Amino acid sequence: MLKEGYKSGFVAIIGRPNVGKSTLLNRIVAQKIAIMSDKAQTTRNKIQGVYTTDEAQLIFIDTPGIHKPKTKLGDFMVETAYSALREVDSILFMVSADQPRGRGDDFIIERLKRAEAPIYLLINKIDKVHPDQLLPIIDDYRSELDFKEIIPISATEGNNVPTLLETLVKDMPEGPQYYPEDQVTDHPEYFIVSELIREKVLQLTEQEVPHSVAVVTETMKRDEFDKIHIQATIIVERDSQKGIIIGKGGKMLKAIGTKSRKDIENLLGNKVYLELWVKVQKNWRDKHRDLQNFGYRKMDY
Repeated sequence: MLKEGYKSGFVAIIGRPNVGKSTLLNRIVAQKIAIMSDKAQTTRNKIQGVYTTDEAQLIFIDTPGIHKPKTKLGDFMVETAYSALREVDSILFMVSADQPRGRGDDFIIERLKRAEAPIYLLINKIDKVHPDQLLPIIDDYRSELDFKEIIPISATEGNNVPTLLETLVKDMPEGPQYYPEDQVTDHPEYFIVSELIREKVLQLTEQEVPHSVAVVTETMKRDEFDKIHIQATIIVERDSQKGIIIGKGGKMLKAIGTKSRKDIENLLGNKVYLELWVKVQKNWRDKHRDLQNFGYRKMDY
């Protein structure tokens, strides 16, 4: 049953890699559901975050950063980002205040010119620039596309995020409450657990390893003491990468496990026993079956 005057809709967040899309999503839902890293192309799937109030519900889709793909995984990520633009009620195009408009931004702008939904320009990381620098940035982007509104924000500090939410709610159509009010994502816990483990690999390893890693949560079982036992596999492409993930005397794998367990316990609200394995699956990023097995399936919106 529709509540009278209740508003709801879907919002796509799009932008170049590493402009702060996942940071914004986590701030909006006040819980960590999207992984964050200073390495580009961290997000690989669309992550739906749900923001609910008494008056409205917004469903946010955090897309992978748009980049020039070099593997089938890269193709999947870019197609995933573009598919999020279909059938949403609003589009947030996020750019970084501390970076000049580049070819990647122009590439997205050309695609956005074909979008039917209203487009809001979010200028993120305003905490990193002087206020006087904002006006030229606004004028620059405004000359390229007719935005519904331009909103400077800091996803990290929270500046202007309430204003953004108020603006989106105001412009949304009336609609149903799609999800229960206490639900913050539509992804299963298995997926979020895998992502939290992958985030720790991104944070703790260097060079070529991060982008060659997938994580699959194999089992999650609760024991009689309400402790959750989780078994997960970290997949890499080469034996040398396996050695890096495990580390000398298993030190790196232990660090990944310890940091992951803390975040997973916060997510699930229970004590967690986490077992990690490392497996080599050569060139998995270019194999259709492996991509599907590791959770990279095309989704239609």
